Amino acid sequence: MPSIAIVFRKDKLNKKQEAPVHLRIIKDRKISYISTSIMLPEKYWDEKNKRIRSSHANSARLNSYLSNKFTELQDEIFEHETVSKSLTTRHLKERVFGRKPTEFFVFAQEIIERYLVENRIATYDKAKSTINKLRLYLNDNSISFQDITPEFLEKYENYMRKDCHNKPNTIHTNLKFLRKLFNDAFRRGLIEHAQNPFLKYRLKEEKTQRDYLSEQELNRIEDLKLTKGTRMELHRDMFVFASYAGGLRVSDALKLRWSDFDGKHINFTIKKTGQQLSINLPNKALEIIKRYKPSKNIKRFFVFPILPDDLNNNDVRVVDTAISNATAYINKNLKIIAEKAGIKKRLSFHVSRHTWATQALRKGISIDKVSKLMGHAAIAETQIYAKIMSEELDKAMEAFN
Repeated sequence: MPSIAIVFRKDKLNKKQEAPVHLRIIKDRKISYISTSIMLPEKYWDEKNKRIRSSHANSARLNSYLSNKFTELQDEIFEHETVSKSLTTRHLKERVFGRKPTEFFVFAQEIIERYLVENRIATYDKAKSTINKLRLYLNDNSISFQDITPEFLEKYENYMRKDCHNKPNTIHTNLKFLRKLFNDAFRRGLIEHAQNPFLKYRLKEEKTQRDYLSEQELNRIEDLKLTKGTRMELHRDMFVFASYAGGLRVSDALKLRWSDFDGKHINFTIKKTGQQLSINLPNKALEIIKRYKPSKNIKRFFVFPILPDDLNNNDVRVVDTAISNATAYINKNLKIIAEKAGIKKRLSFHVSRHTWATQALRKGISIDKVSKLMGHAAIAETQIYAKIMSEELDKAMEAFN
């Protein structure tokens, strides 16, 4: 059993000739100290009785405080000695004296800066925007984790809805990041599990419809007569290519190099996850990629000639900006293409990803293979497409009614 004592640390005298009063713990011949935050000149300390002398103006209150904390520490040590051997001095101090409030924005900034180090520019920008919105709500005042309660979140949600005119899923994304920060802080030991307000606060998300094209709709886009050599034709071909090539993300399609193509497969590293992937291209995707093959006397790095060949890949901010600008242009043209093809759905490049997934499942490819080819981190991400197929079958069965 550890021994505990109240000690006056004369070895820690400051410039005012004051020394701290500590609680000393000796366990397994190792000494550790817990500060009581009491500082005294030596003349006020009664070493024999381990008390503050009555000549001190606040002796009665301070002695009562020391006595109570000494007893609480004894109780904590006794409880954990009989149950667990892993209690640290830091945990003992937090249990007896309480945990110092952790500044929320300081911790949030640390997490956000890590995204920048990991070259996750889009994630960095979104997280920074989320925290800046909270700062604006608080007039840039600091706030601790302990100050963020379910009631606080309710008021903040109302602010985002009424003052920022945010839609439910935007609010959900903002609060989801705040929840992540609480989970990270708990894992770091900065807050207790019970201090997480999201244990009692439910995030609200609006169900969104995932648009995808039927085989007939995709054929209409493929057969659409567009002016040769235009950006609109190029954007259409990229969309169709991705609809056959495993639902390639727009960032990966833009960065696809001729060195990634071996005549049958594309072998590349997914920009979003860093995962390496090899996709065996079906005939329609091969037809498109070969259409853009440059002649022998022309050197071109990228398969689809949109990003400049001299793009500085070492500058992640430059790359991210180039991809964002190109994506906006592509999506603008895809809306025009959808209108020309008589398709009412809101077309964007990401629809090609949903189109490939639903077509793959419809053709009998197993969900685990679909998940692998799409580069999903977990099969749960792919199950949304299986649910879409199930809903289609439910509607088909309604014919019997």
